[in-house]
Amino acid sequence: MNKISAFFKNRYFKFSLAALAYLLWVIWVGNYWLLIGLAVIIDIYLTEKVNWTFWKKRDMQGKKRSAFIEWVDALVFAVIAATFIRMFFIEAFTIPTSSMEKTLLVGDYLFVSKVSYGPRIPNTPLSFPFVHHTMPLTKNMKSYLTWIEWPYKRLKGFGNVERNDAVVFNYPEGDTVIIKFQSERSYYAVISEYAHEFINMDKSSGKPIDSYNNYYNKARKYVLNNYEITVRPVDKRENYIKRCVAIPGDTLQVKNSFLYINGKPQEETEHNQYNYVVTTNGSRINPRTLEKLDIAVADRNIVGQGQYLFPLTDYNVEAIRKLNNVKSVTKLVEPNNKPNFRIFPHSTKYTWNQDYFGPLVMPKKGQTVNLTLDNLPLYERIIHLYENNELQVKDSNIYINGEIANTYTFKMGYYFMMGDNRDNSADSRYWGFVPEDHIVGKAVFIWLSLNKDKHFLNKIRWNRLFKFVN
Repeated sequence: MNKISAFFKNRYFKFSLAALAYLLWVIWVGNYWLLIGLAVIIDIYLTEKVNWTFWKKRDMQGKKRSAFIEWVDALVFAVIAATFIRMFFIEAFTIPTSSMEKTLLVGDYLFVSKVSYGPRIPNTPLSFPFVHHTMPLTKNMKSYLTWIEWPYKRLKGFGNVERNDAVVFNYPEGDTVIIKFQSERSYYAVISEYAHEFINMDKSSGKPIDSYNNYYNKARKYVLNNYEITVRPVDKRENYIKRCVAIPGDTLQVKNSFLYINGKPQEETEHNQYNYVVTTNGSRINPRTLEKLDIAVADRNIVGQGQYLFPLTDYNVEAIRKLNNVKSVTKLVEPNNKPNFRIFPHSTKYTWNQDYFGPLVMPKKGQTVNLTLDNLPLYERIIHLYENNELQVKDSNIYINGEIANTYTFKMGYYFMMGDNRDNSADSRYWGFVPEDHIVGKAVFIWLSLNKDKHFLNKIRWNRLFKFVN
C-alpha cells in the first residue's frame, strides 16, 4: 500500500498526468501557442525555479503548513477549478421570468451544458470570477476588462442546436443597455417607443408628419441625453433561456398564434401556454383551484367584474371550462394585418404582430441573399452589428463597407427562439434572429426549484429536483 501511495505522490507521475490533461485541452482549443504553458507545468512539478504559490514559502519540506495556508491553497484551487468548469463544461443558471412556463418555472435553478454545442472561447478573458457583467453590490461597475478581446470561436461539442432544444443564449439586443432598465427593456425598444410617442404628439397637435427615420434619430438623441448607457461585448450580455423553434435554413411563420416551420404546424406540447380571458357568473374562482392548476399568483390577473386573464395550457383550459361558475374561456389573438411596432423588424413595410408573423427565412452561414430596400430591415442588424460591417443607405442605394451592395453573404448561422409561455415572452418575435456566437449552452436539468409564493420548506418544489429539461 505504501508503494502505491508513493507512486501516486511521485512528482513525475503528477507531472505526466498534468501535462497529458493540458495537452488534451490545447488540442481541444486548437491554439498551439498555448503549448508554451507546458513550461509552467514543467517548472511546477520538476524544475521548481519559480514560486508559483507566492503566498507561502518554498522550503516547507517536513514542516506542517498553517491552517491559513491550507485555506488559501484550497481556495485558490477551488476558484481555478470552478472557473475552468464554468467556462468550458457546465454553468448554473436561474429562471427569473415566466416566459418558459410550464416547462421551466420562476425559481428553477438549472445546470447548463456548454459541451452540448461546444463551449465558446470567452471574448473578454480578463474578468472577475463567478460574476457575469457587473460587480456585486454595485450599479454599473464592470466585472471585466476589455484590454484583451478575442474573436468568436466555438470548440467542438457533442452536437448542434436542434429544434425544440431549451437554449441559453446572450440577449441579442443586449449590446447597448440603459442602466436604469438593465435587461427588462431593450435600449432599441425604448428608442422606438419614444419615436412613436413623438409621432403621436405631432399628430395630436396637427403638425405635418416627418419620416420615421427622423423621429427615430430624434428619439435616440433624447435617450442618449437623458439615460445612462453602457455597451457590452457578446459574452457579457444578459443570459436568456428560450426554446429554439427554427434553425438556419428554416422558414418560420406564425398564423393565428400557431407556429409553422417549413410550412408544417409545430407540434404543440403540454407545456405551451397562451393568454385567455375567463369570464365567470360574477363570483370569483377559488384560489386553491388555481393553485392546483399551477397558475402562479403573479399570473392571476383580474381584468373586470367576473373576468380574469390567465396564461393557460390546453389542459388548464379544459379544467377551467368545467368549473361551475365559469361562463366562457376565450383565447386572445391579435388580428391579422394589425401591425405592432414592437415586433421585429420594426418597419412600416411589415404588418406583423405576435400572432401573425412571417414568413421569415433563417439565414444560414454561407448563404447569399439579394438585398433590397424592402428586405433590408430584416438583415440590417445582422450586417451592421452581428457581422461588423459598415452599412449605409444613400440615394436609394445600399452601401456595405463603402461599396454598393445588391447581395449579402452571411458569415454565421441564425436561430429563432420563442418562450413556451407564448403571450408572455419577450423573444425573437420582438428582437429577431439569435446569432450562433450568442449561443451559450443547453439547459440540462433542474437541481433546485423554489416557489416564491410559499414559505419555509414549502418553498421547495420537491417534485422538480434533479428533473431533466425537455
